[in-house]
Amino acid sequence: MIQGDDTPDLDKGLNQRQLVHLMYGLFAVGILTAGIFGAAILAAVVLAYLKRGDMVGTVYAGHIDWIIRTFWWGLLWLVLSGIASMIFIGFITGLVAMIWIIYRIAKGWLAHCSGETPLPGL
Repeated sequence: MIQGDDTPDLDKGLNQRQLVHLMYGLFAVGILTAGIFGAAILAAVVLAYLKRGDMVGTVYAGHIDWIIRTFWWGLLWLVLSGIASMIFIGFITGLVAMIWIIYRIAKGWLAHCSGETPLPGL
């Protein structure tokens, strides 16, 4: 029997940088398809939660938090906009919420491409 046949290959899979790109990409696909591929957004957030512990103390930890916060705040504002649509202002607030989500994903992804963490704020 050859030694090492059952040892894991440490180079398999995506590295942390690629995982963050994947999360931003999945989120963007879900948004750009107007929710048709909403499962992509959920996959990005689930992946962010699963990898959150692995990325503590790295430059990528800020991106994980950014993606998770963008999802939850965006969901809150979209739900509130849906409720407000009953009084005909929800469409405006929904549009503002979608622009905010797109802005945050773009800002975070561009910061990631530059090797930085997204700055807190909007």
